[in-house]
Amino acid sequence: MGRNIRKRRSPLAIRAVAASAALAIGGGGLVWANFYASAHESNNSGRNTTKAAGAQVATIQCPDVGQKLSNVPKQARGEVDGELATLDQQITAAYQRLATTRDAQTRDASFVQNSILTPLKQNRSVIIDRIKLEINRVGGKAPGWLDGLSTCTGQPASGQNNGGQNNGGATAAPSAGASAGAGAGAGAGAGASASASAPAAGGGAQAGNGGQAGNGPVAADFVDITKVQPNVARKPQTGAAGSSGVFSTSCGVNANKKFNTDNVIVAPGVTNGAHHLHDYVGNQSNDAFATNDTFAAAQTSCANQGDKSSYFWPVVRIQNGTQDFDQNNLGGGKELNVGAIQQVRQAQIKFVGSPTSKVVAMPKFMRIITGDAKTTTNGLANANAHWSCTGFENKVQLTAQYPICPRGSTVVRTFAFQSCWDGVNADSANHRTHVAFADAQGNCANGFKAIPQLTMRLVYGFRAPTLTNGQIKNAYAVDGFPEQLHKATTDHDDFINVFDDATMNKMVTCINNGQRCK
Repeated sequence: MGRNIRKRRSPLAIRAVAASAALAIGGGGLVWANFYASAHESNNSGRNTTKAAGAQVATIQCPDVGQKLSNVPKQARGEVDGELATLDQQITAAYQRLATTRDAQTRDASFVQNSILTPLKQNRSVIIDRIKLEINRVGGKAPGWLDGLSTCTGQPASGQNNGGQNNGGATAAPSAGASAGAGAGAGAGAGASASASAPAAGGGAQAGNGGQAGNGPVAADFVDITKVQPNVARKPQTGAAGSSGVFSTSCGVNANKKFNTDNVIVAPGVTNGAHHLHDYVGNQSNDAFATNDTFAAAQTSCANQGDKSSYFWPVVRIQNGTQDFDQNNLGGGKELNVGAIQQVRQAQIKFVGSPTSKVVAMPKFMRIITGDAKTTTNGLANANAHWSCTGFENKVQLTAQYPICPRGSTVVRTFAFQSCWDGVNADSANHRTHVAFADAQGNCANGFKAIPQLTMRLVYGFRAPTLTNGQIKNAYAVDGFPEQLHKATTDHDDFINVFDDATMNKMVTCINNGQRCK
């Protein structure tokens, strides 16, 4: 498959999105970002101290069309992915307009509805119609409910959608994580990973936006880990039929600074499809236009040259007033991802087995996304972030908040990917349904097969933020879509399997035989 040259959306539609974004930005990303941030800072001299402040509407919430589209004919997926990327562009532009029109909103109670949400609905309807057309054009049947996904709402900060749950445990991935997180050195499941005693993210007295150029994080997004009750679930014991081996691969810490704001999994052929910056280790040719042939021919940062897989995740930034290299770029400062980018000190990548069965080889070029970059929209069903501190990982794992670590301890991000595969597909229309989490005992359901479970542990070295009187200083957060407010729950990780056959077979044998290999 060559470079993506498929027919794109109409130039008029793309120009309209770009124009609206430029209008909102005012020609320079940090101009409007700093304007909005200044309205929420506790003083005029220190940009690294933010204070929560009320606002009529904190963010825009739109149905995640891509998440719901689980059945798209393969012949239409390229075009549909492109249209879904346009929906993301529209939301970003609308959010930027929301953030730059606060004065108008205070003067006119109908401003947000009439000037932002209604035009956004009209623009989304056009793109959704195109998605339906692409599906029907190749002989599929576009679901009728797509028409109901064009309407967006204004969301106050205190009303963040937590999926009906109490501070952040996941619903779909919880059992998944119960064993998975432990394999990554975390020992926690997604469902048990949020502090039960900490306040809900984005709510209460901390309503409003600060931190990341005016749209998060806020004080309520942080918790002193020493004040959180232990919440790590016991991992299931490996039975006689299970597979207890571990295969490790060392791929560095992105010391060569390979970054981009693309996401070839969800938005192939679309530059800046992620709208936030990714760290990459492993495969060195991952960008929006990379194909399977590109991946196979690429260089790798992994010590084992049989591993050309691509491992990528959103960067972490510190809100200390630093403007990094991408301050004027899309996906960076122009989309409210600002601050000093932090390089990980350690990136430990391991593949582990199943407590109840042997594992089978993953198909080459399999794509897996774990976590959800849009939890403020989708709720926490797919949230699978694990945040902790060195020395606390076997006691506390957080999903809904970032930890404040004590002196001598530092932040750790842990990911435990889906470990069950449908046995057929290397990817799926919504990039989720071809894989699944095991249940609390480690069993794969619905005829799915156990595969080596990817686990990742990222250790950082930055100093802890301070939280005093409702103010957070030197806040840190993951990059994300601006309307998602940089919540801890939006953390996610991506993987494309480019192991050669010999190395994959070695991995499977190692894990099934209970060995430790690399």
